[in-house]
Amino acid sequence: MSTPSSEALTRQQTQFHGRLVCVGFGSIGQGVLPLILRHIGALLPSRITIVTADDTGRAVAEEFGVRFVVQPLTLENYRSVLDPLVGAGDFLLNLSVDVSSLALIEYAGERAALYLDTCLEPWPGGYTDPSVPPSLRSNYALRESALALRQRRPGGATAVITHGANPGLVSHFVKQALVNIAHDLDLQVNEPTTREQWAALAALINVKVIHIAERDTQTPQVPKAVGEFVNTWSVDGFVSEGAQPAELGWGTHERTLPPDGHRHEFGCGSAIYLMRPGAGTRVRSWTPLEGHYHGFLITHGESISISDYLTARAGSHVTYRPTVHYAYHPCDSAVLSVHEFAGRNWQLQANKRILMDDIVTGVDELGVLLAGHAKNAYWYGSQLSIDEARALVPHNSATSLQVTVAVLSGMIWAMENPNLGIVEPDEMDYRRNLEICLPYLGPVVGKYSDWTPLHQRGTLFPEDLDLTDPWQFRNVRV
Repeated sequence: MSTPSSEALTRQQTQFHGRLVCVGFGSIGQGVLPLILRHIGALLPSRITIVTADDTGRAVAEEFGVRFVVQPLTLENYRSVLDPLVGAGDFLLNLSVDVSSLALIEYAGERAALYLDTCLEPWPGGYTDPSVPPSLRSNYALRESALALRQRRPGGATAVITHGANPGLVSHFVKQALVNIAHDLDLQVNEPTTREQWAALAALINVKVIHIAERDTQTPQVPKAVGEFVNTWSVDGFVSEGAQPAELGWGTHERTLPPDGHRHEFGCGSAIYLMRPGAGTRVRSWTPLEGHYHGFLITHGESISISDYLTARAGSHVTYRPTVHYAYHPCDSAVLSVHEFAGRNWQLQANKRILMDDIVTGVDELGVLLAGHAKNAYWYGSQLSIDEARALVPHNSATSLQVTVAVLSGMIWAMENPNLGIVEPDEMDYRRNLEICLPYLGPVVGKYSDWTPLHQRGTLFPEDLDLTDPWQFRNVRV
């Protein structure tokens, strides 16, 4: 895919006449700001305010002439800080960590302001409080709380939740992949328009598993040092989710619950959790450029929402649901950082570094692998290189641009659909979001593969394998 010209990209504008408040300004905030100013017309820098916990990103804010306020948000002060900044018709963009997403979602609804976040965050300690059972401090529980808020306060200003690259963009990839597979199987079906129809299509195709399959090969000029955690996006965000118990959507084809697996006793029932941190849990997956690899099973909201969205029922009985999980191989510097982090009994290193200008080469290959069907496995996604990312948008790496353009598309979709209340990525128009995102994603490809998690396993430890169905989770887990 050729790089679109800046002039061509700038012509694609949506008009917005309210104010924008961005909470948090790490790598994603800094990367999305030039996209917002490029694509959201009438939004002058003078009507944008950044509220953040420290000085990170101040130079970028000053470059674009945007007001920069250092004020950490807490349970006690978030309303008083935001009240002068957020009103009816404005936009509250939440890109923070350690600020409750549920609090800000409810607040934006009360103020009749649009809202978007990239994940559901609790207040500090919400993921790690040992007095709270793991099930109640999971992403599953946070999602159930957000959906309960939607039931209590239906409608109102649109609040798009969990819409970055993943969760977010990958839900649109899944729909496009289902359409592509159905076409290649010569299935004579209309494109789905409802949740039930999407679930019926996935069941008809017989998609057993969906991996959010990501391999990041970006490499820095300066190697990781001892006592340093290096990553291509938020260190705090990665560490937070990596230290949580692994979570995955649990499919109807699965025969055996993992020995350390537990079901939730409330909610939609689409997912399970493992009594093991995601950064200490490996799974097998595949991408076109990398081939077979071992990734971390990191808890992510899309594992739960996609499996729930694609659930088919007969009355109250679940007849079909795919197993869905993240299979993340971060950049090699981050893998070394995770090994050191685990070896320190999950105590974070003293120094943190987010790779951006010091990246010298590499690609972030992010997509979805749909498998178990008649054509075995199909990967659909983005193969964005650092060089193309830099040519497209300043202050971005390949990793951040995949997130920031999805933030942009979610914001634009909310502006175009301003009165829908709380909305998940799976419920949005995938074609509109892909239309906005595709020019920024580098090569976007769909590839079939004969790979299965039994690849090159032979007869090594055959008692651990289910040879009758390669897509059982016991075969996928390392």
